[in-house]
Amino acid sequence: MSIVAIADALEVHPNTVRFHLDALVADGQVQRVESGPRGPGRPPQMFSAVRQMDRGGARHYRLLAEILSNGLAAEPDSHAKALAAGRAWGQRLEAPTTDSNAERSIEHLVGVLDQLGFAPERRVSDGQQQLGLRHCPFLEVAETRSSVVCPIHLGLMQGALETWAAPVSVERLDAFAEPDLCLAHLSLKGAAR
Repeated sequence: MSIVAIADALEVHPNTVRFHLDALVADGQVQRVESGPRGPGRPPQMFSAVRQMDRGGARHYRLLAEILSNGLAAEPDSHAKALAAGRAWGQRLEAPTTDSNAERSIEHLVGVLDQLGFAPERRVSDGQQQLGLRHCPFLEVAETRSSVVCPIHLGLMQGALETWAAPVSVERLDAFAEPDLCLAHLSLKGAAR
């Protein structure tokens, strides 16, 4: 359709149509198309809707998470597979920009976990470093499938620290150690102790 045809159909000024079409083209929802030959003068700009899935529709990521966690839980050795999936995800996380000692590695891990929505807090118990995770981005799924969701989170932290060659590791994750908290137990490696 041309700008004039759209303006007539919507009963608005052509400049209003141009403004909105530019935004729709930039967003990938509308495209400019060639108009056929029409005689002398510049041909009118023609536009058509881009055929694609409706990106404005409802999303059901929780349903997807439940389907995947149920499928993984039904697999033999689901704990190890969940841990491996988390490790693979953790290996893709952004590494620190400077050489990592234990302190910087822990601080960077805290920052990454915070960005992912875990609301981490540092703790020390009996001289041992810990991270309290006060928010679970997958809480509803973890409440019913902690056997796979929690190992994914443990693997995520382990994979990240391993990839960063950090002198610290996550030994274990106590799911729901407190009613409002999961607890990751950190261990310093070698000379970092």
